[in-house]
Amino acid sequence: MQNAPRIELHPISQRVQAHVDGTLIADSTNTLELRERGYPPRHYFPREDVRMDLLSVSETTTFCPFKEHTVTLSLGEVQDIAWSYEHPIEGMEAIEGRVAFYKELSE
Repeated sequence: MQNAPRIELHPISQRVQAHVDGTLIADSTNTLELRERGYPPRHYFPREDVRMDLLSVSETTTFCPFKEHTVTLSLGEVQDIAWSYEHPIEGMEAIEGRVAFYKELSE
């Protein structure tokens, strides 16, 4: 698998949900599963399927050379539960504005 791409995106049409402390935060049948070598698969939810009204932007930012800078999101006192790429690099446009969750919150 040496020639396999570092990052693969797979559209997922089955229902995926993300819960935080028992609260349903995201519910979608239109996620993109991002598979990156060395990391667990992550579901990127369209914003319209995420309770953005419950989330706030945190001061934390991260950088991935294969995707770009993140905006990190918090839920009340629960800091940094999710992230989003607002301006991903060329080739990663499909995840722009979508929201992924830390830990294995997706079910």
